[in-house]
Amino acid sequence: MRIYIIRHADPDYPNNTITNFGHLEAQALSIRLKTVGIDCIYSSPLGRARDTAGYTARLLGLEPRIESWTTELDWVMRGEGIQDAGAVWDYPGEVFRAGADYPSYENWHRTPPVHKDELAEPFARLGKASDAFLARLGYVREGRRYRCVAPTDDRVAVFCHGGFGLTWLAYLLEIPVSTMWSGFWLPPSSVSMVLMEQQSDEWAVPRCVGLGDTSHLYAAGLPIQPRGIYARNWERPSERE
Repeated sequence: MRIYIIRHADPDYPNNTITNFGHLEAQALSIRLKTVGIDCIYSSPLGRARDTAGYTARLLGLEPRIESWTTELDWVMRGEGIQDAGAVWDYPGEVFRAGADYPSYENWHRTPPVHKDELAEPFARLGKASDAFLARLGYVREGRRYRCVAPTDDRVAVFCHGGFGLTWLAYLLEIPVSTMWSGFWLPPSSVSMVLMEQQSDEWAVPRCVGLGDTSHLYAAGLPIQPRGIYARNWERPSERE
């Protein structure tokens, strides 16, 4: 099975939908996904994800299935000495990497600047929801592997969000979450593909074979929108003029 984790197109947050440019992104994305051969579509309940998924659903004649657990996360970091940066995945990478200790998959929520266990519980809930979702699709988690109860060659599209997508990938790939947040970015309408890789009949392990792909935008002559990138050096000086 292949899972396509798709961030929604350019968002119109105040109106819970996508911008005019986002509609162009979503249309280009649908053409790309048609060539992939998507078998089923799942979506976050939020409008920006549903409206992005709608283009692919209409083109392929599929009915999106709403998965409430894939909605955008509302996680923030709180505590003494922690500035209010809004979403936790937008916290400056320079702060995440200022300490001497490397975060691990087990202790990331106790490594500065996170400090506390307050994010461990919601991450565990996300993991349980992920396990339940994959079990419904035929892959039952046992320990750190997935037993192939009903393996399939289906191509599954999940339309979701930037913060959620990074966090879900961290869970599937066993990457420290803070490393995923500070080291990677999912552009609007981007596609990340996870293969439930089988090298035996019994077990599967998630393997990321594509992260944040935006080839559909290049094919349509559309630029990448820097939603969620706060770097001062994202553009060259000539591009800002």
